[in-house]
Amino acid sequence: MRATDFSVKDALGHDIALSQYAGKVLLMVNVASHCGFTGQYAGLEELQKKFPKDFSVLAFPCNQFGNQEPEDNQEIQKFCQMKFHVSFPVFAKIDVNGKDRHPLYSFLVEQKKGFLGTEGIKWNFTKFLIAKDGSVLERFSPQTEPVAIQSRIQEALK
Repeated sequence: MRATDFSVKDALGHDIALSQYAGKVLLMVNVASHCGFTGQYAGLEELQKKFPKDFSVLAFPCNQFGNQEPEDNQEIQKFCQMKFHVSFPVFAKIDVNGKDRHPLYSFLVEQKKGFLGTEGIKWNFTKFLIAKDGSVLERFSPQTEPVAIQSRIQEALK
């Protein structure tokens, strides 16, 4: 199983096969518009621009942490475009924890545990670096700024 074996919904509710990203290095991030880490959108966009060919950020809005993503999918898209001018995909809202956890996130947390071996996502802007073959390389905490991941992305692109 690989991260690119899953499907997700786009903001309009259409199924999107992540297999279209096979062969690329990916940074999968659960995001929120009203979080103390929301400014990381700017850093994520910088990474997207720095590595435009074989890399993509994939953002997954989630409202499971302090009700920090209460808007609907269209409002989230508008916010990301107007405030941060993102060029990477921002998919439909998903759950990253609990009984309704999206299967993609069940896979991600199974592959790379968090601090002290925990599986659950602790907060918004937890990041997973995915290799070109769809395997999960590394998990980064919400406090890890996108720029700090740049060298790991470069290594994965080789």
